[in-house]
Amino acid sequence: MKKRQLLPVILLVIGTFFTAQIFAQHTTPPDTVKTGIYITSIHDIDFKQKEYSIDLWLWLKYKKREFDFVQNLEIPQAKTVNKLFSTIDSSNGRYYLLMKLQCVMKDSWKINNFPFDRQNLRFSLENSQYDSRELVFTLDTLGKHYDPKFTLRGWNIDSFDIVTSIRAYETTFGDETLTKPHVEYRTFRVKIGIQRDAADLFWKMFLGMYVAFLIAYMCFYIHADNIDSRFGLSVGSLFAAIGNKYIIDSSLPESTSLTLVDILHGITLLFIFLVVTASAYALYLVKKDKLKQSNRFDFIAAQVLLVLYIVLNIYLITKATAGT
Repeated sequence: MKKRQLLPVILLVIGTFFTAQIFAQHTTPPDTVKTGIYITSIHDIDFKQKEYSIDLWLWLKYKKREFDFVQNLEIPQAKTVNKLFSTIDSSNGRYYLLMKLQCVMKDSWKINNFPFDRQNLRFSLENSQYDSRELVFTLDTLGKHYDPKFTLRGWNIDSFDIVTSIRAYETTFGDETLTKPHVEYRTFRVKIGIQRDAADLFWKMFLGMYVAFLIAYMCFYIHADNIDSRFGLSVGSLFAAIGNKYIIDSSLPESTSLTLVDILHGITLLFIFLVVTASAYALYLVKKDKLKQSNRFDFIAAQVLLVLYIVLNIYLITKATAGT
């Protein structure tokens, strides 16, 4: 009789013990990984292919051997990752991993204001085997995070930020124990803001376009009845402006939105067309024996078109340099 009375008590104690064990496993705080970075070089920025190369030192300090960042290091958006060097120190009850990495990173570029553009280079890392329940990154902020001596040709570094965050994946990665397609991983992120040194590049790329417009503009100073010269110059400048745009587009990534390059060339083509239209009307006045009116029209049209063209260009370029 007493044995029967003890049996529920024993089952209750065993159940409580296992419940406590399971609860303890799920409430164990994640292990901390102290992470630092030092960038030695950023080079081979390929604007067309949307990629760049980066050389860096990376170090991680943690206690749990299973993290094994040598094998489990994940760098999202990396096209290639080269581990040039790695060493690990397991003394003092923790692991200190130091690695030299060389990566080719893929990124997205904003070209709306090219060549007065500002870009963000992003670099992030995760542990591919342990999610946010078991691992959390902290920042090693002592000292600098990039070599101040290295320079990006044609670019200036204007910001450098390192943060930790959580990256969510809406999938189970085939894990049948998960009821929701949602997994979160801790991420160590680096964001480098770079501003293009655009003054020389702008004139190098757009000088041909402006010369094409000026050639068309010179038609106003040729007598209105000299039709071959006026229309010949206008049509030639039209093709020159179109050719200049194709040359610039060949060095840029594809974009579905209008960019500064598109707008400036579009305005130039429009004004060359207006020059052709004005020439046709001036010729019409000459044929009507209204030479004085034709010359006056040429003079007014020349001044109005030139002022409008210059004002529109200054406005658009100023707006692009301000980043709006």
